[in-house]
Amino acid sequence: MRILLLSDMHSNLEALQACLAAAPPHDATVNLGDIVGYGASPNEVTAQARELGGTFVRGNHDKVVAGLDNVESFNPIAGLAALWNRDQLTSENLNWLRALPQGPVLLSELSGVQFVHGSPLDEDQYVVSIQEALQPLIESDVSLTFFGHTHIQGTFSLRGGLAEAIHPTYASIGQIDTSDFQLETGANYMVNPGSVGQPRDGDWRAAFAVFDSERRVVTFCRVPYDVRSAQERIFAANLPQRLGTRLAAGR
Repeated sequence: MRILLLSDMHSNLEALQACLAAAPPHDATVNLGDIVGYGASPNEVTAQARELGGTFVRGNHDKVVAGLDNVESFNPIAGLAALWNRDQLTSENLNWLRALPQGPVLLSELSGVQFVHGSPLDEDQYVVSIQEALQPLIESDVSLTFFGHTHIQGTFSLRGGLAEAIHPTYASIGQIDTSDFQLETGANYMVNPGSVGQPRDGDWRAAFAVFDSERRVVTFCRVPYDVRSAQERIFAANLPQRLGTRLAAGR
């Protein structure tokens, strides 16, 4: 089974369209949350996500934009963008966001795999370092967790007493590129496909991943997209400039 893994689209239509155009054939799609927030195309991205279908996990921005969580939990820039996104969304799209499930979410076709936004222990937890990954790696009931939230593509692994953080390497910085990661038997993993709409790992290209459950291989992908158009939408909406300028730096 080949699963397309998308996360943290953040209302960036140009990035999402580039990822979908570059995605290889797959059998299922899993969305790890934060469909909205930050960017300036909330209705278009939500509509595209709904059309794609598949399995969904709610993100913290989805909760705040949908009114399920308090905007005061965000920094001022994120909060302004969340409120703007909320005002733009149709009632149908807002209701759909409110109904997104909390992780962990499982697929009946896959044993030993779960899907979350932040961590299996706390849907809003940021797992950025190996120290932060240790507890969920040790305490999780399954060996493979796909998560988002941090906007940083890569893998945390625990095998025996050895814990590692591994990030994909790419041959290019401006083209479509992929990097394969082989999962080993007997190890526990947390795998982040990266952010479609707002990468923060220093690579401006949109990120996603594909998991081949038979081969036990995660293929990380990076895709260039029309950053300027995404920025212009943000500037035209009078959203904070930082939300546009950061896209070019991948930070």
